[in-house]
Amino acid sequence: MKLLNLPNFLTLLRVAVIPFILLFYYLPNWWGHSVAAILFALACITDWLDGYLARSLKLATRFGAFLDPVADKVMVCIVLILVVGEPQFQFIGFPHHVYTVPAVVLTLPAAIIVSREIIVSALREWMAEIGKRTSVAVSWLGKVKTSIQMLALSVLLFCDAATRTPIVIIGYILLYVAALLTIWSMMIYLKTAWPLLSE
Repeated sequence: MKLLNLPNFLTLLRVAVIPFILLFYYLPNWWGHSVAAILFALACITDWLDGYLARSLKLATRFGAFLDPVADKVMVCIVLILVVGEPQFQFIGFPHHVYTVPAVVLTLPAAIIVSREIIVSALREWMAEIGKRTSVAVSWLGKVKTSIQMLALSVLLFCDAATRTPIVIIGYILLYVAALLTIWSMMIYLKTAWPLLSE
């Protein structure tokens, strides 16, 4: 079983695209954010594809099992930093007033998502040390959370000062839904592990 098989190559490709997302996001062109969003969306597709190929073609490796979640978390954290650091969005409301969205509106769900990733990663590592790793395997809720989170970040990467208000609001709503699902899934993991944690 080769280390650099197709699923692992796709995972490495997901890591390699991160600098290009940064580059295009900060380009002073009207299309920079759009390209960054497209690259991120394509990277999210490879996240699903590498796992599918590893299972269906029986190409799963320990290296891939380690790298896949690391690539996901690094990519998500960097993109969260990008959208939180974006100049505050402004939109025109009724009656033609310009409203500025406070930075905390994005910072709060971003902090929740990052904190959850740290807590659950630490929990899985501890469970693995005591031979109970499968007790905190990724659930269907975690997959739904990840899908909504990736969609939210794709939308927010696309947004800039000229983006129409409805698109910005959709991105915000999706990110908050992802943050709520993040808390929910974390509580499920903690509830599963609690009997061992409380010994």
